[in-house]
Amino acid sequence: MGKHLKNETGHGHDRHGHSHAHVHGMDSFQHLNRAFVLGITLNLVYVAVELSAGFILDSVSLISDAGHNFSDVISLVLAMIAFKLAQVRPSANYTYGYKKSTILVSLLNALILLAAIGFIVWESIEKLKEPQPLQGGTIAWVAGVGIVINAFTAWLFMKDRKRDLNVQGAFLHMAADTLVSVGVVISGIVISVTGWNIIDPIIGLVIAAVILFSTIHLLTDSLRLSLDGVPRGIVPSQVKERVIEAEPSVKDMHHIHIWAISTTQNALTAHVVVAPGTDLGAVKMSVKKRLADMGITHSTLEFEYPDEGCCTEDDYAGD
Repeated sequence: MGKHLKNETGHGHDRHGHSHAHVHGMDSFQHLNRAFVLGITLNLVYVAVELSAGFILDSVSLISDAGHNFSDVISLVLAMIAFKLAQVRPSANYTYGYKKSTILVSLLNALILLAAIGFIVWESIEKLKEPQPLQGGTIAWVAGVGIVINAFTAWLFMKDRKRDLNVQGAFLHMAADTLVSVGVVISGIVISVTGWNIIDPIIGLVIAAVILFSTIHLLTDSLRLSLDGVPRGIVPSQVKERVIEAEPSVKDMHHIHIWAISTTQNALTAHVVVAPGTDLGAVKMSVKKRLADMGITHSTLEFEYPDEGCCTEDDYAGD
């Protein structure tokens, strides 16, 4: 596949990945740790209140929302654990540290959400069969408290949401929960004004649909990354084209493998075919910079001289 020249091994200057792992210093780390602890505590207290109110009032929308919020508490706990594990330094046995745990947490969160959806749908169907009289005003007030707590929790992660994918996920999750709580409030108001108790299980089914819609992407992305698939948004053939276009000395790339180290860091290995007489150090820096701009912050490159018949257009993946 070409005359072997030199094996250039290493991880590119990780301008974003390194800062993701350490979240731009100890101050930010402590800030996010406090945000996770406060968010978990507030939501856990609210889940207890909402679940109790749901059983007392026999409201499936409150119970389903409480179940969803509890899954959020678990998700926040797991995200915090993964966030801390991502800070663990690499060792001889774990050369990337525990960064992969962030992907495993995403997959586990998706499975938890699927279980919550099943519970909500089952409860809603039971209520549709036998609608029960409900206290709409009380339901609206309880869910209204949820709007405040969910919105405040989302605000805790707003500052750092663009620095780390897990933090962004926590922010978006709590922002979505705010909207779900709005739905429960609407349910309570409608029941209070019209007496249509059937709106309660209908809202429960709507909530389940909203959660399912957001969970599909989480599940598929988590499965893809767990299997070392190419992360969403990265196309190997386009990576090859952009590198060749940006660096005239690079004639071709092949045996390209791209996978995720964590939910925030991507890695690549590839053979790079360069013109004879190329300054390998300069080309290496140029290629790694281009890869980092495409979201690939860890790269291992093997340089080769061109050889007749090497590196076909389709040879961008596999050995």
